[in-house]
Amino acid sequence: MPPFVHAHASHCESGVMASLLRHHGLPMSEAMTFGLASAIFFAYLPFMRINGLPLIAYRIVPRGIIKRLHRDLALGMRFEKFRSPAEGTRRLNELLDAGRLVGLQTSVYWLPYFPPDLRFHFNAHNLLVYGREGDEYLVSDPVAETVVRCARADLEKARFAKGLLAPKGLLYYATGTPATPDWAKLGKRALRRAADAMLRTPLPFIGIRGIGMLARRVERLVESDQARLYVGNIVRMQEEIGTGGAGFRFLYASFLQELAAIAGYKALDGLAAQLVEIGDRWREFALASARMIRGRDAFDARVLAARLRALAADEQKFFRELDATQRAWAC
Repeated sequence: MPPFVHAHASHCESGVMASLLRHHGLPMSEAMTFGLASAIFFAYLPFMRINGLPLIAYRIVPRGIIKRLHRDLALGMRFEKFRSPAEGTRRLNELLDAGRLVGLQTSVYWLPYFPPDLRFHFNAHNLLVYGREGDEYLVSDPVAETVVRCARADLEKARFAKGLLAPKGLLYYATGTPATPDWAKLGKRALRRAADAMLRTPLPFIGIRGIGMLARRVERLVESDQARLYVGNIVRMQEEIGTGGAGFRFLYASFLQELAAIAGYKALDGLAAQLVEIGDRWREFALASARMIRGRDAFDARVLAARLRALAADEQKFFRELDATQRAWAC
């Protein structure tokens, strides 16, 4: 294998897969990995809690990007979990000594190279390990500017953290060499899958219906510290965990532009521009929420709910057009 080259990315899982694919001989941008995996999404999950507050997701489930690219690109991925840190460390060392590039699922909280203010108990952070020296591992974390080192004890804590989405020492690596994709075929499939998830799910908390459900919940909030905490959680899920709602929309817009260029289907360019505007409106929602939380504007749950309903309408229009565009694509 060639020497590993680190690349900074917007989001951990799409960044890990882009680096892994490039290392295995298939040049791939982060935007393309995100888009081909149909990772754009929305879910409001009041029955799943992080720090006591409902989980709000703007992308598909953790490991979804990895598993979809594994299937679509025939990567021969292997996934392994372990009962004990000692067993997990022994296997990681074996793979590194054999020259493997290894992906890990970890908890952000136990990674010492994260600034203290950015550590929180989130167990689905992905990174790559490309070597080891003594008791330290050479780590390529996509959200870091450069490669970092992590001591064995710290990495074990991060790999075997408890709680929601506990990683259980999960590691993964590719065994195959990906062939050059049929971009049109994979692209059309990816667009259809994304439109189905946002428009046609029967579950009321998923897709466009999920945004509407969140709007109804926000509208019932009465001004209080708890209400501000609830709205703050929405903003945190959108802007701080991964690239959030707006960032994922920008990333998917970049995918549409790349796919339009590489597959020669220019109809996707207009959709990309439309989605950038939607991403801007998600950012405007976050700014309005933050101003209310900090007391710069009067707290008004109805205003925030109206913004969410407008975003639901915007996204419904976009995904309907995306669906029609992929159906008209002859490939």
